[in-house]
Amino acid sequence: MTTDDFYATDPSARASWRLAILMGRNARTYKFALGNALLHHASQGHTEIPLRDLAAPYAMAILERGAPQAPGSGAELGATDFLTIAAEESAESRRLGRPTDRLLDAAERSMPGMVMDKFHNHNRVPVPHRFYDIVGRGRARTVRLSSALEQVARSYELEGLRAELDARWSIVEGSFASGIGRSLIEEGVCVDRSTLHITDPHRRRSVTGVAEAVAGFQHGRCHICDESLDGDRPAVDHVFPHALMRRYASVGGWHGPDLDSLWNLAVAHTKCNGEKSDRMPTPEELTRLARRNEAIMRSPMPLHTTLRLTLKNAIPGRRISDWRTFLREVGKVCA
Repeated sequence: MTTDDFYATDPSARASWRLAILMGRNARTYKFALGNALLHHASQGHTEIPLRDLAAPYAMAILERGAPQAPGSGAELGATDFLTIAAEESAESRRLGRPTDRLLDAAERSMPGMVMDKFHNHNRVPVPHRFYDIVGRGRARTVRLSSALEQVARSYELEGLRAELDARWSIVEGSFASGIGRSLIEEGVCVDRSTLHITDPHRRRSVTGVAEAVAGFQHGRCHICDESLDGDRPAVDHVFPHALMRRYASVGGWHGPDLDSLWNLAVAHTKCNGEKSDRMPTPEELTRLARRNEAIMRSPMPLHTTLRLTLKNAIPGRRISDWRTFLREVGKVCA
């Protein structure tokens, strides 16, 4: 699936937002802090705000989450660099519950070049919708929020979009964190079946929820009925039912791939998931799963790594390059 295919499936402002948040390059996490600040203001009905007002929630989000860029991804920091100032002003900003004037100055000064000029780019190609423009100069700079951002902020999917942003931020942040980043980047993630959380494969440390991590790659739609999740608390469906592993284990062993892995977990309405129970997936559901997995493969590590390794290793003796072929082979194992 190409970027154009993902957008063509749902040619909306929400799809453009997901391209920027879920599928852009992740050498840094500044864009998540910016996205959080944009949703904060747009959801309150703001259409034009001073850059300084946008800088305040942006700076505090950076302090609260930390790990804004991958180790070794930038040059040595100078005394006036935003990250240097953020570190020095962190304690006082936290005490005040707002950024200090010095931190606010640094954020306001650095945001345009550091993140705002790049936010709309997806792998060096602009996403179909723009969400803001910066006008004016110096302290008079103003951010004009677009009608596309208003559509995102007033969408019935707003809370889901916020959850997707937070989940993606957690995944990327985890891959930057000392001690767990290497395993996530090189080996991908695994899933704790008891909690349905994505975890680090070595430490079993929770990174984020499966539903929040994958819903955006399904365009916020139920995998089973293909209708919007529409604020419903979603369930996580095993597309190929997990019961197959137990059933085959009693008659000679299961020889297929791990059905508790990310490739086989999709978000669905609770009602749809309950009605599906342990039945095999329909052809339409397999098509949607292939498209969803192809979309995840367009995102940066570690989710990309997880699915790439599945294609490479999950079926002994076979290195399969595409999801449609892979799912057909799994179907044969289950027949």
